Amino acid sequence: MKLKRQIFHVDAMANLVGINDRNLRVFKQYMNVSVTLNDRNIIVSNAEGKENLMNNIFNILIDLAENGISLTEREIIYVIKCCLNEQKKDFLELYKNAKPICMTYQGKKILPKTFNQKYYTQAIKKNELTFGIGPAGTGKTFLGVAVALDALKSGVVKKIILTRPVVEAGESLGFLPGDVKEKIDPYLVPLYDSLYDIAGFEMTNKYIENKIIEIAPLAFMRGRTLEDAFVILDEAQNTTKSQMKMFLTRLGFSSRMLINGDPTQIDLPKKDQSGLLDAIKHLEKIENVGIIKFETLDVIRNPIVQKILESYHVK
Repeated sequence: MKLKRQIFHVDAMANLVGINDRNLRVFKQYMNVSVTLNDRNIIVSNAEGKENLMNNIFNILIDLAENGISLTEREIIYVIKCCLNEQKKDFLELYKNAKPICMTYQGKKILPKTFNQKYYTQAIKKNELTFGIGPAGTGKTFLGVAVALDALKSGVVKKIILTRPVVEAGESLGFLPGDVKEKIDPYLVPLYDSLYDIAGFEMTNKYIENKIIEIAPLAFMRGRTLEDAFVILDEAQNTTKSQMKMFLTRLGFSSRMLINGDPTQIDLPKKDQSGLLDAIKHLEKIENVGIIKFETLDVIRNPIVQKILESYHVK
């Protein structure tokens, strides 16, 4: 079938197609249709029953391409998923008017890639306490670290504190070798990866050495009051109710707290109820508490991750 919409500008065509036709190959992988360009026309093969859907998808993509929005496989997949879910969105508003969260040490802009990511970063900046809830691959940790580093660089906070519960193997930190940092480090790899990607290896280590970035096991947070700090609690689904209450009451003046978790990956013993779920129930109506719920729609990794999540019925 030949789509109703044509594309006219050479730069927009190159943007839509992608390097070595990568963007067009997404349609074969994700929708089992083949897409080619013939002069200004977009030709779709094996699209029986999908004519309206394909026209809707390419109306959006052509608008983006002709407005100079850089299109990668990630943006293509997100537009496809939104259209498959019949979600009518203003993609130009998301991509064209997006303000960078911060710049990486290599000068790359970090931008929200989905509408929920945009709402998430806005909520973190607006509220003293924010919850990010949803499946793996939705950018909760990476974007949280990006906002934290931006707050640090702009002087909103004086330090960043990273923490998470340690429950996977039922081990006590006291039985692991090394000092506190060495004991908790293996559990904080996603946070370190985000720090290294944004601030770089050298600057991250400098921050840690100068205690501007602090690694603090959740069990060691008791008794502290955290002021002028940006505090990130990751994997919060594995906190108990008492741990979560203890953590929440550490919030001091001029501080921000971000609590991330995936309720579908609770590793606690069955007798324990997740502190994350309990906190949401108690705090969802409190002013200055933001709660952003991500969906599989927001997964921005390889399409296979989306299919894995769907096969486990994650909503």
